[in-house]
Amino acid sequence: MSDAPLAPHEQKMQFLYTLRSKGVTDARVLGAMEKIDRGHFVRGTFENRAYEDTPLPIACGQTISQPSVVGLMTQALKVGPRDKVLEVGTGSGYQAAILSQLARRVYTIERHRRLVRETQALFEQLDLSNVTAFAGDGSFGLPEQAPFDRIIVTAAAEDPPGPLLAQLKIGGIMIVPVGQSDAVQSLIKVTRLDEGFDYEELRPVRFVPLLEGLSKDS
Repeated sequence: MSDAPLAPHEQKMQFLYTLRSKGVTDARVLGAMEKIDRGHFVRGTFENRAYEDTPLPIACGQTISQPSVVGLMTQALKVGPRDKVLEVGTGSGYQAAILSQLARRVYTIERHRRLVRETQALFEQLDLSNVTAFAGDGSFGLPEQAPFDRIIVTAAAEDPPGPLLAQLKIGGIMIVPVGQSDAVQSLIKVTRLDEGFDYEELRPVRFVPLLEGLSKDS
């Protein structure tokens, strides 16, 4: 058997096959993940592993999530073309870029200023004009842009943060990993009802913890 690397189109076909085999079946989500090249969001030592279904280290001690988990979270969010979406935890920018293909407008907030600068530059380079990155404490959301049709949190909280629940429209959906940071967490789908919230447990996951405040790095 040859160990020669796959050609780019073969890599993409294998990537999409893996997503489908892990349960990502929504045609719009698969189309967005085919269009947004994960290779743009993985730099340095791990560039050659961009198309593997695995989380990878990025700057500031953070990670880029496993593609199948990105796909499953996006699928569960059920983003419509007129939706305004808030992402908490920009990281590499990969999840926000996927959302930009599905929503009318995406706001993403990150506590590491360096990641905000790098991802905003990358969004501009890729001509993703409907996504904006902010430096801030994501646990408080983005009240000046609220309410949101959809909210996605890419870091684990012990409970769904109250300020984020308050910024969700009636009928809106939030996807959030919940649990202790040193244990396997549960991915929760929260739907805001006319009175109260409906909670649905989706699957076990493992995310970095949702931390308060801006990072002290530059």
